[in-house]
Amino acid sequence: MFNWSKDGRKKDPELFQNVTEGLRKLYRTKLFPLEDAYRFHEFHSPALEDADFDNKPMVLLVGQYSTGKTTFIRHLMEQDFPGMRIGPEPTTDSFIAVMHGEQEGVIPGNALVVDPKKPFRKLDAYGNAFLNRFMCAQLNNPVLESISIIDTPGILSGEKQRISRGYDFAAVLEWFAERVDRIILLFDAHKLDISDEFSEVIRALKNHEDKMRVVLNKADQIGTQQLMRVYGALMWSLGKIINTPEVVRVYIGSFWAHPLLVADNRKLFEAEEQDLFGDIQSLPRNAALRKLNDLIKRARLAKVHAYIIISLKKEMPSVFGKDSKKKELIANLQEIYTAIEREHQISPGDFPKIKKMQEILLNQDFNKFPSVKPKLLEAVEDMLANDIARLMSLVQQEEAAMPSQTVKGGAFEGTRNGPFLHGYGEGAGEGIDDLEWIVTRDKPSYDEIFFTLAPVSGKVSGAMAKKEMVKSKLPNTVLGKIWKLADVDKDGFLDDEEFALANHLIKVKLEGHELPAALPKHLVPPSKRGQEAD
Repeated sequence: MFNWSKDGRKKDPELFQNVTEGLRKLYRTKLFPLEDAYRFHEFHSPALEDADFDNKPMVLLVGQYSTGKTTFIRHLMEQDFPGMRIGPEPTTDSFIAVMHGEQEGVIPGNALVVDPKKPFRKLDAYGNAFLNRFMCAQLNNPVLESISIIDTPGILSGEKQRISRGYDFAAVLEWFAERVDRIILLFDAHKLDISDEFSEVIRALKNHEDKMRVVLNKADQIGTQQLMRVYGALMWSLGKIINTPEVVRVYIGSFWAHPLLVADNRKLFEAEEQDLFGDIQSLPRNAALRKLNDLIKRARLAKVHAYIIISLKKEMPSVFGKDSKKKELIANLQEIYTAIEREHQISPGDFPKIKKMQEILLNQDFNKFPSVKPKLLEAVEDMLANDIARLMSLVQQEEAAMPSQTVKGGAFEGTRNGPFLHGYGEGAGEGIDDLEWIVTRDKPSYDEIFFTLAPVSGKVSGAMAKKEMVKSKLPNTVLGKIWKLADVDKDGFLDDEEFALANHLIKVKLEGHELPAALPKHLVPPSKRGQEAD
């Protein structure tokens, strides 16, 4: 879609078949050459492969041991998976990619990283210590037809975290974080404790806050008052660790199939579960947009990285004093950042972590760094300025043309229909299965008020009804909607049934429920059934 001739004139745009093809081609033709020239892959992230563009949305679960990560996966799928172990001690000692497959089984890490169809080939850089603790659990489950789930080892405390792993745990998590669609941090409400190691892991994921969600799990084990305190403590701790003005979305509940120990907050847990399920179910629909967003972030980092390498190369002497100059440049890297920021009008947030850059630069030969390559930088600039906008329109076209994609099966089906649908029989849905009109229960008290309003020909005017309805102290926008729902025959007046209906809807709203967009059939007054105005 986006080829240019050598003299700078635009060719007719090449049409991509889909967004995935467009992302792959843009990366290979425009971004990868810049990354390769300036050693981006040695400093930041391995090169992307075809599987990175083709794979299903992935969900990464992170948490200390015994926070319920593995149980959460089992709850979503309603099925055990190969390699699953659950217990109060640190049971999951491996990274397990739970993926769809016709045949149930386990693929070990060393075999997994040579499979071109799986997006894990670049993980071989972390060595055998990691690969021996990495596997893919394949099973035929409907949930996994739309998403893949990554289970991680419980984050340990103290020296265990640093010594016993044998590989860079935080670096592996960061690798996954760059490629997944959602990161879920799990905490145990019953024993909330954020260790220093967990804090370090969360900070390592700092550039991916947009993907991050928090689950306060096992919340049924404590009462309402204690839950409020735990929630407040969690938000305070996260605010200090993540250090952003935006509040991370926290879902409260108990994500397993056991009876609730303390059922006081059942409705809250149900609502939170539905919100979290809705978030996960949206991932297939937003997958292309997420990949586009990640490519933009990667391109911005690659561009800044190139400017850093160019600046270091430019400052190096041609003959004498190379080692001392290298040490000086590394020590003064912040000054180089500031100069690049001013010269190229780049946001400070686009720069890589200075400490990590300094550590890697110590082992680099600055003399082998390339000098400025304008065409490579211009290609990435053009990609960000023009190609991405065109690809964005293609994303919107694909979303409009394709049927709604969502995660199906497992726990996602449990509350989709029937009486256990969230909110069924509550609020405006109360009385949905009753033979008697639900409003009849309170109609005698509503009739007393109705006849004090001096009805004419059995009806009260809008002005008279308003005097009574405003006593609810609901805003006019809400009362206006209630009036439209209650005036079933649309004649601008309310008879006794319609007036009772209006008061019932006011009660529904005052109890904290949402009003329906249209009047449900079970709320239509008996005398008006079959006569509703269009």
